[in-house]
Amino acid sequence: MKSFSELHVPGDPFILPCAWDVASAQLFAEAGHPAVGTTSLGVAAAIGAADEDRETLTATASLAAALRQALPDLPLTCDFEDGYGDGPESVVDAVRETFAADPAAGLIVDGINIQDSRQGRMSDPSALAAKVTAIKEAFPALFVNARIDTFWIGQDNLGEVTSRIDAYADAGADGIFVPGNLDLETIETITARSRVPLNVLASARYSRSSLAEAGVARISTGSLLYRAAMSEALSSLQILAGDRPAQTANVLSYRAFTELG
Repeated sequence: MKSFSELHVPGDPFILPCAWDVASAQLFAEAGHPAVGTTSLGVAAAIGAADEDRETLTATASLAAALRQALPDLPLTCDFEDGYGDGPESVVDAVRETFAADPAAGLIVDGINIQDSRQGRMSDPSALAAKVTAIKEAFPALFVNARIDTFWIGQDNLGEVTSRIDAYADAGADGIFVPGNLDLETIETITARSRVPLNVLASARYSRSSLAEAGVARISTGSLLYRAAMSEALSSLQILAGDRPAQTANVLSYRAFTELG
């Protein structure tokens, strides 16, 4: 099995399904995916919290521990919002408290995403750069994916993005994540500029092969799979409410879940 870092090959991206509970992660692993991530939206929704509001730290710790127990050999990366703190020392403490099984065993995750915005506002790039450096110094083996939210929050400023790419790569980031509805020309510009592998979100516009040609190394589903599951649940409920028989043709059986693991 490849290490999590080895999965990141520019031009040959792997798809990272993002789970919200143990069952979803097990299903993604059984489908043959070489690694699993988590979705902060799914984790936040499960506890009735707002996404990216620093309220999911305990839930993230519990989920990561459960995922590692259920899937001990599968590479695992977790969404870590903005690090759940303003300063690099507090962020390192949060990583340790959340993911350290014990001092001898090291961290129970192989990677994290850490972003440079909170509640729709961008931070100064030096803030995330300092967090990245501190995390890498404390946990050298951890794959730190620095998420740049400029496009995500609606600021279409490619120059700002490329400047932040340089800052985070200089700080020691292992990968760069640029979410948003990016066109291929923009993606190609980013991959040409970045010295570390690029991660983008699964796209409604482009296939894996198109993103591969643009130089992408990782395609994350983000909250897509969670939203798709909830959408299908609502659709099934509407069918029942409309006085029609339940539609079960494409639904996993009860036994499929009882046999997981």
